[in-house]
Amino acid sequence: MLRQIWEQAMNRSRIEPMAQALLDSIGPRLTASPGMERAQDWAVQQLARWGYDAQREEYGTWEGWDRGPSTVALIQPRVRSLEGRILAWSPGTGGRPVEGPVAVLPTIRSAADWQRFLGEVRGRWVMMSFPQPTCRTDDQWREFAMEGSFERMDGARDAAERAWNESLRNTGSADARGRELHQQLEAAGALGVVTSQWPGSYGTTRVFNAYTRQLPTVELRREDYGLVARLAANGQGPVLRLTAEARNLGEVPVYNVIASKRGTELPDEYVMLSAHYDSWEGGSGATDNGTGSVLMMEAARILSEVYPNPKRSIVIGLWSGEEQGLNGSHAYVEDHPEVLEGLQALFNQDNGTGRIVSVSASGFVDAAGSLGRWLSRVPAEVTRHI
Repeated sequence: MLRQIWEQAMNRSRIEPMAQALLDSIGPRLTASPGMERAQDWAVQQLARWGYDAQREEYGTWEGWDRGPSTVALIQPRVRSLEGRILAWSPGTGGRPVEGPVAVLPTIRSAADWQRFLGEVRGRWVMMSFPQPTCRTDDQWREFAMEGSFERMDGARDAAERAWNESLRNTGSADARGRELHQQLEAAGALGVVTSQWPGSYGTTRVFNAYTRQLPTVELRREDYGLVARLAANGQGPVLRLTAEARNLGEVPVYNVIASKRGTELPDEYVMLSAHYDSWEGGSGATDNGTGSVLMMEAARILSEVYPNPKRSIVIGLWSGEEQGLNGSHAYVEDHPEVLEGLQALFNQDNGTGRIVSVSASGFVDAAGSLGRWLSRVPAEVTRHI
């Protein structure tokens, strides 16, 4: 049977066409969004085609949201299209252009300083992320910079970032994520919040969720954010214009995708394959966690081909609400105590792309020994990739 599994996985794989359909055509899968609903319907169809009892299983409600098109531009002191987007659950502008000047967080030494700044933000875009001084990676600096240049830049960057973070702490807010500060800007009449969560590598930014519901929150790529911040810091009067469409759908039902195949001999014992299916909305949701979801769907497909009548019951769980606090999987445990009671093994994938470099027992000490015994029986053609 292991040889048959190998043959299916290596020579008859459906991972690439499934990934293309899910990630290119359907796209991101924000919890409680129409995109997630489309993706779940697609997964149910695929799993049912392979002989599983598959359905969307409701587990609660969440705030629904749907993105429309958006554009952001610099219009003063010169015109330039910027690469950016509103964050998930941010309001749009009703499709109308909204423009205004920019304010950058000043040095804040006390809560009184923050309150004075709040009195100056009405009608302004407020930049609330540390403006990174470079968009080149540290590795590139080390490779191409003159001797000592990287160390000087790195030291100056660290000092500037410490000062920025100190200003945030001096506002009096204990909320490390900035939710409270963004909401105070909203109450003070700011035009919007501008952020940039650069992870330190080329062409990437972290796009998560807005903390505001009445004013837009916009994420700019690293260098566009730096451009606007430098213009503001040098008194050159940057003005931003945002045009964005978005729909807040109110509180809507949310679902997991659950598929199962009943065991022929030990139906009350369960082997489970799972992955979180939801993603953030700024990209296609490929690495986190489209790859893991498609991998588990492919495993389910292969099992249906080579092991159509399993001894134990097989359950596939594609969770929603993971990014909001593991909500979907927690709800499944509460709703299905019989599966928890009879669970023999669970394999979950949420490690992104590339070959498997480790297998975690997630705190279950005894499981580590079982994994070792299992791997010792797997052919070298498989284990050499781990």
